[in-house]
Amino acid sequence: MKNNTIFTIMKKELARFFGDSRMVMTTILLPGVLIFVLYTLMGSAMKEQFMSETFEPKCYFINLPVEWKAPLTKQGFRIHEEKAEDGQIRRSKQKVQDQKFELLVIFPENFLEDTKNYKLTSGAKAPQVQIYYNSASTDSVNAYDAMTAYLDTYEASLANQFDINGDTNGAYDLATEEDTTAKVFSSMVPFLLLIFLYSGCIAVAPESIAGEKERGTVAALLITPAKRSHIALGKIAALSIIAVLSGASSALGTLLSVPKLMAGEESGIDQAVYTIGDYGLLAMVILSTALILVTLISLISAFARSIKEAQTYVTPLMILVMLVGVTAMFGDGAKTSLGYYCIPLYNSVQSMVGIFSFQATRIQILITILVNIVATGIGSVILAKMFDSEYIMFHK
Repeated sequence: MKNNTIFTIMKKELARFFGDSRMVMTTILLPGVLIFVLYTLMGSAMKEQFMSETFEPKCYFINLPVEWKAPLTKQGFRIHEEKAEDGQIRRSKQKVQDQKFELLVIFPENFLEDTKNYKLTSGAKAPQVQIYYNSASTDSVNAYDAMTAYLDTYEASLANQFDINGDTNGAYDLATEEDTTAKVFSSMVPFLLLIFLYSGCIAVAPESIAGEKERGTVAALLITPAKRSHIALGKIAALSIIAVLSGASSALGTLLSVPKLMAGEESGIDQAVYTIGDYGLLAMVILSTALILVTLISLISAFARSIKEAQTYVTPLMILVMLVGVTAMFGDGAKTSLGYYCIPLYNSVQSMVGIFSFQATRIQILITILVNIVATGIGSVILAKMFDSEYIMFHK
């Protein structure tokens, strides 16, 4: 009898679950599809970032052997030959430091002849190849790796006949403290902030809307003289404030802890390179992002019949938020095309990347905030319509 009861309850629960196409879609199908898309895009981005066959780094060369020009060009290096003058070397270094060029490679005069004639037993210093790069730029690091690999291949045939950056360890990395800080923050913090904001929103929105539907208190609220659209807007406003406060707390902790996590005291990473204006822009982006996240979760919660169901429905949104946040970890800085800033959520990530990498412009931030506010307004109108629907608000 006991086994029959268990089987009956189990059958009833399974029938209830599989009989609800929405639950099947959001619980089984959508997460798998979205995770597949997430990892596929991440894999494609990593392949493009580190293995691109079309990578063509812009490089300054001084005393480049004539015999190497064609092979290096074939490998994708965009060669700019310069004279071995102090002024030109200084300007070339500045270009690499400003991330306008990827490398500055300085060969000794008569490099090929000297390497062939060099004898290890002579005790003399081996010919030195100097490669200046910027570790804050992924393209520069990739170009540096490609160039050293090319030189290592040549050196292998000569049995250590020359050295690469052998004079002073680390002196050829032209990244500044600000560059290093920007790279660390712009790749990590936008993803963390988006997750923290989402966590703050998900903690309160389902309870406020789906929870009231589940408890039956929404009926009493909707029969009051207040317009249902005003009720919807009031809920979004209140939930946004709570979400922003939660996100602000998490953001502050993140900003203060990242340098420690990245061994900032030893490496020179310091969040103090950002100004009050940077934090002001960040605060406005966070606020607009919280508004749109709360609106999205509120729409899902209004459609759900219980808190548990709402939490199930928002799983695909969580994966989408993670997917958007991960995009901050690829590329060198924010997108420059204004079209990217017209895409809700993605525009927030790009704006954060721009702020932390010192690349943000006022027009980009303005477009991001306006687009998020407009999207929030559209969502609020839809939520108000949902509150007007007796079927949505009261169906079991």
